[in-house]
Amino acid sequence: MIRDHLIRCIADAIGRAQQAGELPDCAIPAIAVEHPRQPEMGDYATNVAMQLARGAKMSPATIAETIARHLRAMPSAPFSVEVAQGFINFRLTPAYLSQQVDVILERGARWGEIDLGRGRKAQVEHGSANPTGYATIGTGRNVVVGDTLANTLEAAGYQVHREWYINDAGSQVRVFGASVYARYAQALGVDEPMPERGYLGEDVQEVARLIAEREGDKYLRLPKDEAVRALGRLGIEAVMANIKRTLARLNIRYDNFFSEKSLWTSGLGHEMIERLRAKGLVIEHDGALWFSEDGSPIRSGQGQRRTDEEYAADKDESGRALPVQAVLIRSPKVIHDPEERPTYFASDIPYMWHKVMLRGFNPAIYVWGEDHQADAPRLHAAARALGLPEGSIRILIYRFITLLRSGQEVRMGKRKGNALLIDDVVDEIGPDAFRYIMLSRSVDTKFTFDLDVLKEQNEKNPVYYVQYGHARICAIERKAAEENWGVAIGDPGSHPAPSAYCYEHPAEQALIRKLLQLPEIVELVATTLQPHHYTTYAREVTQAFSKFYEECRIKGSPPEVARARMRLARAAQLTLAKTLKLMGMSAPERM
Repeated sequence: MIRDHLIRCIADAIGRAQQAGELPDCAIPAIAVEHPRQPEMGDYATNVAMQLARGAKMSPATIAETIARHLRAMPSAPFSVEVAQGFINFRLTPAYLSQQVDVILERGARWGEIDLGRGRKAQVEHGSANPTGYATIGTGRNVVVGDTLANTLEAAGYQVHREWYINDAGSQVRVFGASVYARYAQALGVDEPMPERGYLGEDVQEVARLIAEREGDKYLRLPKDEAVRALGRLGIEAVMANIKRTLARLNIRYDNFFSEKSLWTSGLGHEMIERLRAKGLVIEHDGALWFSEDGSPIRSGQGQRRTDEEYAADKDESGRALPVQAVLIRSPKVIHDPEERPTYFASDIPYMWHKVMLRGFNPAIYVWGEDHQADAPRLHAAARALGLPEGSIRILIYRFITLLRSGQEVRMGKRKGNALLIDDVVDEIGPDAFRYIMLSRSVDTKFTFDLDVLKEQNEKNPVYYVQYGHARICAIERKAAEENWGVAIGDPGSHPAPSAYCYEHPAEQALIRKLLQLPEIVELVATTLQPHHYTTYAREVTQAFSKFYEECRIKGSPPEVARARMRLARAAQLTLAKTLKLMGMSAPERM
């Protein structure tokens, strides 16, 4: 990336100035190079002179001028340098910009990839909704964000593992099994009431009906408790099979589906509790086992059933967070069945250990909805207590969305049976539009989208606009070949031959500058875990190409100019295709 090259040049210039006695021999800070907010200030800028001012006991302006002088003296520098108010601004030269078109074309499908991860193992665990019904739109943002992050980490040089955590233990599985049993019996003509807080959705009815058609009344002839457990297992298998089909429609794949129950049947869950107990961090209180981050007694007023808001409010009078205290194993006075006593937090601890310490993922990234926000500090506290490497656990919390149809909010809930399924929405707008809208806002932003807009095939539809931009470039290439514009660019898998043409037109240069940002965007998404930057970038590339095509004639230009501009068009097509691929979307050649 040009930014990394600039950082090296700046560090070298500072070193030369220090050797010449023009700057004092003080430590060089971490050098940041950013794009200026005002494009007229250049392509990149650094405030390193301001960072050096205190240690050097010199004004930022003097330091900046000194560094700039050494930068200008560098042979074959691909930039010009200006100083403004203590900032050092860089402007890429037309010759350098022209050369980068060749670089993009030579990289081809690998354009934009970087080596941030250096082959390290990383995991993205996402989706992981309770398997008590088909995939709802509430899960849609989770799986799309998670899959895009996995794509990004692969492009950033990591070995990436994609996992779905199946919550197949606990009380919700028992209630789900009882719900399937009731619907199964009803499908066979038996009047069986639904359990309290049962799952009322059509998906549960469908699962039960399919089991009844396949197995007959087999489970009605078993003791009810045994039948409920068996039907719960069969129901989870059927739900997960449906979820996998839904995910395939969204171009989402997983390397593994991990069972929560296996953490306890393998003994790892109990082993982790004993590890924490040996550290003095497990406290028995009111018949339950608690995790206490600092080993202190359980604070008064804490019951075994607490809301996330109550946990989040654990702060002292000054507003500082108190040490984490949370239930691991509920009291038998509260939960009769031993298999249902472990809390989600109790399972999260061995699962985290399994990821990082047994399988070697670092980072292990969790994609969680905002309803799990209070779980994050608990898991981080447990990670510290167990001595996991710092930074090995990264938890991304995303906000929920609001869906509109005909201007009215669509309300939904899985347990009530009125949840809107991913399949329902994909049937209406298609998988690409679904993915694009789920990525179109920062994950920490709650937003609303309108199904009616996403069904329109025009510029109001953001995904249509970007994909049409890609298809438009492909159409230009086809037209050039059909009408014999005298531009030999080869088939779509080849690249136009290099030329000595220098891109001087402002629209040409603006497009190249925008294309060169792709590796930076990949790094930005990989480090911040904010994939919405892709949708912004894709739209900006499309806009830059449109302006270039409007202002820079290809057809009718001299052959050398036409050939060079077709090369730039091909570079734009590669960049858009790569960006769409990172978002898990198709790059159509015709629309």
